[in-house]
Amino acid sequence: MDEEFFDRTKTVFNKDFDKIKNCNIALIGVGGVGGYIFEMLVRLGVENITVVDCDVFEKSNLNRQILSTLDVIKKPKVEVAKNRASLINLNCNVKPICAKINKLNVQEILNEKYDYVIDAIDDVSGKIAIIKFCSSRNIPIVCCMGTGNRSGIPNFVVEDLFKTSYDGLCRKMRNELKKDNFSKKIDVVYTKEQAVNTDKLGSVVYYPLMCAGTVTSYVVNKIISSSK
Repeated sequence: MDEEFFDRTKTVFNKDFDKIKNCNIALIGVGGVGGYIFEMLVRLGVENITVVDCDVFEKSNLNRQILSTLDVIKKPKVEVAKNRASLINLNCNVKPICAKINKLNVQEILNEKYDYVIDAIDDVSGKIAIIKFCSSRNIPIVCCMGTGNRSGIPNFVVEDLFKTSYDGLCRKMRNELKKDNFSKKIDVVYTKEQAVNTDKLGSVVYYPLMCAGTVTSYVVNKIISSSK
């Protein structure tokens, strides 16, 4: 890969750039939030990314999902992600897994040594399965929370799941984990802006984008600091 690709990134990270380049990340979900996270990881120079998603792109994704374009409608999101990476960073090795993660297959899917697992799905049972698996194996994880039905100026923060407020998805997650007496600290990225009550879920492009930026920057800085 032409070293010029990384010049401006290296200017910021200096000797820590190699830690970013050599890390191995699993990204569960490459839709609204996950697609932007994927794009950022590829452009940051991360060379090993496992992407897990069972969906194909639909026209309704075009308003907010960066990997969706008219020519990829009905194509698997993980395959589109792999192709996208090949158009940006030739050194990026993308492992696509077209599957819906759950408690029965999580061990089979996350069967590598990961520096970080990023949960960017909205399925509560899937998120719970990922959290429990990573927690039992001391794998660093961060979970993305709700970005839908909000339109104000985004303000996302990183917080322990059990200390969050005003987020319906966080509340559901806490309730499910408490049923199993799970109380370990779990990092989540969420906003305290309350969602608007509507008959169906909507989303505007800048919300998943801003959430993704917070997640990606948090993971990158954690990887840098943990290896010092």
